[in-house]
Amino acid sequence: MTTSSAYTADLVAAQVQAFLTERTKRTWEPDTDLFAAGGVSSMFAMELVVHLESEFDIVISGPDLALDNFRTVKSMAELVVRLREAEQ
Repeated sequence: MTTSSAYTADLVAAQVQAFLTERTKRTWEPDTDLFAAGGVSSMFAMELVVHLESEFDIVISGPDLALDNFRTVKSMAELVVRLREAEQ
């Protein structure tokens, strides 16, 4: 789990990119549609949910589970920052 209490979009994006690179053996631009590029599947999206929840101590549920929140590194970073800010 990331221990910093200040989650910036850049910090989250860097961590998500590292996770994706490790899992897919590819590097991803922050705005690349991971699903359209064939980089990840809808099954892998669930792994992303679990990873983001455990890494950033958030709960992703309801409308936040929309696939659009997981299409890009940027959208995942924005989701994490928004959910972290909502908890404060």
